[in-house]
Amino acid sequence: MKIPATVVTGFLGAGKTTLIRHLLETAGGRRIALVINEFGSLGVDRELLLGCEVAGCADGDVIELANGCICCTVADDFLPTIELLLDRPDPPEHIVIETSGLALPKPLLKAFAWPQVRTRLTVDGVLAVIDAPAVLAGTFASDPDAVGRQRAADVSLDHTGALQELYEDQLAAADMVILNKFDLIDDAGRESIRRDIADRLDAAVKVVPAVHAAIPADIALGVGAAAEDSLETRPSHHDAEPDHDHDDFHAFVVELGTVADPQALESCLRDIARAFDVLRIKGFVDVPGKVSRRVVQGVGARVQGYYDRAWRAGETRTSRLVFIAANGVDQDGIEAALGAGEIAGARAPD
Repeated sequence: MKIPATVVTGFLGAGKTTLIRHLLETAGGRRIALVINEFGSLGVDRELLLGCEVAGCADGDVIELANGCICCTVADDFLPTIELLLDRPDPPEHIVIETSGLALPKPLLKAFAWPQVRTRLTVDGVLAVIDAPAVLAGTFASDPDAVGRQRAADVSLDHTGALQELYEDQLAAADMVILNKFDLIDDAGRESIRRDIADRLDAAVKVVPAVHAAIPADIALGVGAAAEDSLETRPSHHDAEPDHDHDDFHAFVVELGTVADPQALESCLRDIARAFDVLRIKGFVDVPGKVSRRVVQGVGARVQGYYDRAWRAGETRTSRLVFIAANGVDQDGIEAALGAGEIAGARAPD
């Protein structure tokens, strides 16, 4: 009997990790292994899942693929990891794969037809997590003003830029579309986005509105799609291309000292996101006097912070942020802005 795998796609900040946490919390005792494809060198998504402290979040059940986009490293990274999971004495009952925000779904689905895994694993379903307010605004993931400036500067774009193509590829590959952050749009917006998505999808694809990606496992798992057997019905803008890369995006890590005023830091990050067209910010912050680490999450200029779990015994308290932006972003400028006098109160001395 083949082990089912669920592939979770969605652009940066759409809510993929939050969805997976809900799946773990409602899994009903099923042994679930997670494969997390983090874009950048700081494993934030893996740490968020380990921090949830529910069954299925043990170290050995959460595997991070941090060597680049999962659809670009299938042979070198993804397939060996899957084989290790399948060869365990007690293999998982279900595998959930969170792709990076930049991954194309179809190359990953093709990997399930490879001889190493095709008799042992099946794609139970592809879940596309959609940021409803961003899609309604026509930006798909990032800060609307920043993406608008990028599009205005590129005369070759005609509402078919790279972000929209990726969004359309994710919809085309999906067995279920999760319209996340549905509470943040009004009734007219809800009707508009429903119509737009329905026009792009096969009638069999389910569309599920969600708030905080709260979809239980009984709905999201057990779809039974066997997606690897229906690749011809899942078109991609990249079908004619032999391969692809993500040279349009750049990720880098900024190390900070302890952060005495996290609200001031988060305000600074909002300004940085606007000024430098940053798509995504995520990481952890060490706040003096707090027993718990602070998570910082940003999509464009929407930056928020919260405390998720206590620092563990022997764990190094540190502040590290991953920034993801278009290639050519002024990394030095961002680092200088973080250390500027205007936000001196946000950081304690290193």
